[in-house]
Amino acid sequence: MNHTYTRQRGRVHTVAAVIALSFAAISSVTPAQAAPYQPAGTIETTYHAAGPHPVTTRAGTDCCSSTGDVFDIWYPADLGASATRAPIIAWGNGTLAHPREYDYLLRHLASWGFVVIAPDLTNTGTGAQMLDGVSYLTQQNSDPGSEFYRKLDTGAVGAMGHSQGGLGTLNAAARSNGLIKTAVTIEMPSQSLCASLPPLIPGQNVCDIPTTVISGSVLLISGTADPVPTTGTTGGAMQGVYDALPASISKARASLINASHNDIQGQPGCTNLGCNDGVEGYLGYLTAWFMDRLRGDSQAHRVFVSGTGEFLHNPHWTDQQSNID
Repeated sequence: MNHTYTRQRGRVHTVAAVIALSFAAISSVTPAQAAPYQPAGTIETTYHAAGPHPVTTRAGTDCCSSTGDVFDIWYPADLGASATRAPIIAWGNGTLAHPREYDYLLRHLASWGFVVIAPDLTNTGTGAQMLDGVSYLTQQNSDPGSEFYRKLDTGAVGAMGHSQGGLGTLNAAARSNGLIKTAVTIEMPSQSLCASLPPLIPGQNVCDIPTTVISGSVLLISGTADPVPTTGTTGGAMQGVYDALPASISKARASLINASHNDIQGQPGCTNLGCNDGVEGYLGYLTAWFMDRLRGDSQAHRVFVSGTGEFLHNPHWTDQQSNID
């Protein structure tokens, strides 16, 4: 079943204590429409385009997480048409956000053969409900009555999240006992900012991420125009998270030039505050990362190789670093 969502204008999704302070200066400004994004790399161009699969969604019909939240799911409409099983990506929203506000991004990933599951809650920092989503799909994969029966690659699981959802992504990866093979954070608030706020989730310290026990691979993404202190607003903040991750894992980081905190919510242009250019600049390399890490795509892998990778020399990006060989 396909669903068309009405986007909410003016919602700013970040840690609550920073909302008014960070966006007061732009609260009455309607974002200008940016010129269409043009990929700057050959491989970026490949994955920036929509994938080969038509996409369908299930919204609010799959229940429930450990805290009673329904799941929204994006997946290829032709799931199961080939012998290849689909990898799973768990998504974590930013504070106050809902999965439908990232529809363009999540639909794009599904068009490349991924099944994306997102708990519909506004505090994802623990990562617990993201892991619940993976468990739910794992059960569905074993249920003969399910649409997903034997169509999912439950050994190829990734996680990705925006803002507070970035904290949730790393927390989920750290607590997954290796189930999550790769984690991607987008505009994750800096550790210093996170630690200075009242608890985002009462009774749980989501800021103290056990980075040393994360395995697999991690990609840290931010924007240079984000007014909220994040892991990528300056090289130093993102560098600290990057360095805290084990040297034994594959990891990369970069900042998208001129991206603000909520560009990732573009559909594809900007109709929401905290957005400068929209989501298009993220599409190519986020897709390539998951194609490499969850589907073993050798072309996508070359993008991130230290020293030579296209991602490290793309003029749309800055502050790049990678240890991938």
